[in-house]
Amino acid sequence: MKRAYFISDSHLGARYITDKRQHEMRLVRFLDSIKDDAAELYLLGDILDYWYEYKWVVPRGHVRFLGKLAELADAGVKIYWFTGNHDVWLFDYLRDEIGLEVIRGHTVMEIMGTKFLLSHGDDVGYQKPMYRFTRWCFYNKVCQWLYASVHPRWTYPIATSWSQQNRITRSPAVEAKVREDCCKRLEVFSTEHAQHHPEVRHYMYGHVHLARHLALPGGRTMTILGDWIDQFTYATFDGEEVTLNNAVDQ
Repeated sequence: MKRAYFISDSHLGARYITDKRQHEMRLVRFLDSIKDDAAELYLLGDILDYWYEYKWVVPRGHVRFLGKLAELADAGVKIYWFTGNHDVWLFDYLRDEIGLEVIRGHTVMEIMGTKFLLSHGDDVGYQKPMYRFTRWCFYNKVCQWLYASVHPRWTYPIATSWSQQNRITRSPAVEAKVREDCCKRLEVFSTEHAQHHPEVRHYMYGHVHLARHLALPGGRTMTILGDWIDQFTYATFDGEEVTLNNAVDQ
């Protein structure tokens, strides 16, 4: 039976991950394990902890992971990569080199005859003004041009250090509250969206680093995909049911 697979938030290359090669290989082994029954693969953002494509140059690393994506694409698996707040600057390289589709922002897609709303999770519902402004800067063409004019020897360490600081500065209690608040925000958004879009049956998000599979009114579901740092969770859809799983054997 063919399935659609959904993963998010592996943050490959993050400074706070001790063994980056082992981290990457765990995800590669998972992708290899699904190659025979995957019809579609949805990467819901922050797959890479940092990525900026210049016109003729791309960041080093992640060769085994990108090679596995290419292998899946060559075998006929349709791959959709939703940009997150860390891998926001995906442009045309992976699209052209691997054959995947890059999607920015939330969108409604039909998967095996069923409508899904898919999003990284940082562009729906309420967001604090400063976060909205930062996100606007990330997507703004002028800001991107100015950023690209600075040599990577400066931008790369700044970006990766910022990512590391954002993860390690919060206390566990504060981080847990922030994540639960994000989960609630997504639940409120999904419930309200469903009232006006009855054709959408399932809502799928990343970003929060929590694994949640919730029932919504009207037989709908909302799934938050967790991550591939501590939880190693993913979702599947077989044409009838969405399930949230843990890759304990990877």
